[in-house]
Amino acid sequence: MPLYTKLPTTIDEVDIIIAGGGTAGCIVASRLSDADPSLSVLLIERGSNNYELPNITKPAFMFTHVIPGSKTTTFHKGSKEEQLTDREVIVPSGKILGGGSSVNFLMYTRAQRSDFDSWQTPGWSADDMLPYLKKLETYHGSGPKDRHGYEGPVHVSGGTYRVPRSEDDFIAAAKGVGWTELEDAQDLDSNNGVQRAMRYISPDGQRQDVAHTYLHPRLRDGKHPNLHVVVESQVVRILFEKQKATGVEYVSDPDADLQPSPTQVQDSVRRIRARKLVIASCGTFGTPTLLERSGIGNREILNRAGVSDVVAHIPGVGEAYNDHHLMVYSYRSSLAPEETMDALAGGRLDPGELMKNNDKILGWNAMDITCKLRPSEADVASLGPNFQEAWDRDFKTNTNKPLVLMSLINTFPSLPIGLPVGQYLAVSAFSIYPYSRGRLHITGTALSDPINFVTGFFSDPQGIDIKKCVWAYKKQREIVRRMENYRGEVPATHPPFPAESKAACIEIGEPIGPTVVDIEYTPEDDMIIEHWLRENVATAWHSLGTCKMAPLDKMGVVDANLNVHGVKNLKVIDLSIPPLDVAANTNNTAMAIGEKGADICIDELALA
Repeated sequence: MPLYTKLPTTIDEVDIIIAGGGTAGCIVASRLSDADPSLSVLLIERGSNNYELPNITKPAFMFTHVIPGSKTTTFHKGSKEEQLTDREVIVPSGKILGGGSSVNFLMYTRAQRSDFDSWQTPGWSADDMLPYLKKLETYHGSGPKDRHGYEGPVHVSGGTYRVPRSEDDFIAAAKGVGWTELEDAQDLDSNNGVQRAMRYISPDGQRQDVAHTYLHPRLRDGKHPNLHVVVESQVVRILFEKQKATGVEYVSDPDADLQPSPTQVQDSVRRIRARKLVIASCGTFGTPTLLERSGIGNREILNRAGVSDVVAHIPGVGEAYNDHHLMVYSYRSSLAPEETMDALAGGRLDPGELMKNNDKILGWNAMDITCKLRPSEADVASLGPNFQEAWDRDFKTNTNKPLVLMSLINTFPSLPIGLPVGQYLAVSAFSIYPYSRGRLHITGTALSDPINFVTGFFSDPQGIDIKKCVWAYKKQREIVRRMENYRGEVPATHPPFPAESKAACIEIGEPIGPTVVDIEYTPEDDMIIEHWLRENVATAWHSLGTCKMAPLDKMGVVDANLNVHGVKNLKVIDLSIPPLDVAANTNNTAMAIGEKGADICIDELALA
């Protein structure tokens, strides 16, 4: 079937409606259409079609999705938060078919075994989820064969381009700090080491987003006549008859005019009925706000927003917002021009010529190393008694849990404005399992009404989350200082230590060599780091948890079968459902949720 920007008027009722064509939604639509060709499925996506767009399919263009004015990304602005020096933190999410899988940085990392087990939900343990983790992938790397899949739609490989000199340098430097190289950090059990990164890139250099790997093949093979996809359309609300979901109301081209005339509104709004099921798959931001506009959520919040018909009082909707706390630190390097992406970012390489020549660098995301790291007992003790207590309670005996994830990036990972021409490297470091929580809620019933969004970053009362980031800053810096390619810090991306501090940023002409010793940070230096983190901490694009899977009396929104509490014929299948965080870039978890959610639907509808 073709993909529509305007759904034909002849389609006014289908069996299943999926609101949201992101990572999980595309998978669910595809698997359901496979299960029964006679089953009519409608997928409604706010963003545009991504089919064969070079900025989607070519990994090297991934940074285009975060530049101001990007049409493939929604930028959610948080409220001012005192603990973040009154900053309004911006959190992006994908706004294109395929969602985050179309615009993310393509890193293949899986959750740890204890992550899934910590959800304490029947059917969602690590052993339960492993078949879905294997089902989605064709893995081209090393590691235990029984932990990976080799016949799935999503190829996982090293891509077409790597920089072994940089990889070897980082691995050797990490060993000098105490961490060894792991063969496969994504086998659910390996931990506390570094790995040569695998990526959502095919061996021939194509991004492996879910739209291209799951959805587009089915739309074009002539075997799925009842699979319908409409893009540039957004579901405004779910329709109910008493407590039963019966369809949706959606608007075409929601971004065309935020304040259209009443005539335009009337012309663009459509209602579609669902005979069997409605699935909300709009993501961590979109799903809770859709539920609230539809009358599902905390009654007090809904009443304040002007929602007159409360279908189900579910206080957990929009609560428990969870995200990894990210910082990226940049360094000068002695890498050669062909060993970083700086020439492309700085306009010294012509993207058109690279495309014409099918240059191998297009199949690279500049991120060649990934790490899952734990502190030593001495490190833990240095972070204070509150941190020691939290570590002893939540981490010490569970060696499956890392504290921080890091990646080596072979470029300056932002617009190089004001930087001297040269070659740079960077380390992204994000803390996981945050104790802080945020929230997001509607303030009105219209799509144009602002969202009340609070990230909650660094809001935990014991101050553990910021201590994690202090430790991560110091440790990533010690690794890089031991690299042969290290030539000093880029000061704008580091805390502003005074010149007389031993921690002050430097610029050097030669590597420090084997005599390098750890930097000694004073209490004043630590205060500078903490203040810097509050001024600069950002999202890792790993938002989850706003419609968590838990009992209603524990602020849950869905049950183990992803049914929304208190109503019928409505499920949530996306990253809003994890009750606790995962030690991974979250794309893999979102795909596994999509595969698991599809199987649940197939079983309940007796399609298998």
